[in-house]
Amino acid sequence: MICKNCNSEVTHNFCPNCGQPSKLKRIDAHYISHEIEHVLHFDRGILFTVRELFINPGQNIRNYISENRSRLVKPVIFIILTSLIYTIINHFFHIEDQYLKYEGLETTAFVKILGWMQANYGYMNILTSTFIAIWLKVFFKKYSYNFFELLIMLCFTMGVSMLIFAFFAIIQGVFHIKLFGLAGIIGIIYLVWATGSFFEEKKIANYFKALISYLLGMITFLFFILAIGITIDLLIKH
Repeated sequence: MICKNCNSEVTHNFCPNCGQPSKLKRIDAHYISHEIEHVLHFDRGILFTVRELFINPGQNIRNYISENRSRLVKPVIFIILTSLIYTIINHFFHIEDQYLKYEGLETTAFVKILGWMQANYGYMNILTSTFIAIWLKVFFKKYSYNFFELLIMLCFTMGVSMLIFAFFAIIQGVFHIKLFGLAGIIGIIYLVWATGSFFEEKKIANYFKALISYLLGMITFLFFILAIGITIDLLIKH
């Protein structure tokens, strides 16, 4: 028998080269329930990851980068999943419609880009994180983390911030109490705390540098999107 994944010869239940099962089980109700349980279970699942990132984000992210990458959910999957949770809640309760108004600017490319980002928070958070990672690299240059390791750290922290927004969005949607401003404050506090503790939790200056990095990263990203929007509008007019 030949492995359908790597074309190696298989004589037992699993491929000796890549570990692929020699015969895949048929997808049924048991398979679906097992997959859902695998994602949600509290041992190396999404709930375990959320708990660890709330309790001790700095240490857990450092461990993921340098020691053990099997304890936590993959960072890109984590930020996409948490962003999807927030997006669904936001669309259901129309939370952001109460705050964002684009009167007279609906046809501009900049607003259309913002609209696309509102519908795709997972991609938007990854894009935003690239700009924040650049500033983190500037302010924390004495540490040995490269750009991509910082990006991984941001996927985890930004993912948790999405869950914070989702939590307050549910409360606001159900009880009609405007809490989005408070959610933003708590989200920023978490991001600064998690990032500062990731580098060196006992250094107070790290928390200030983390705050500045996030603010500059978000501002730089918005200016970048604005420049793209203005360029597109100018090209269309000409």
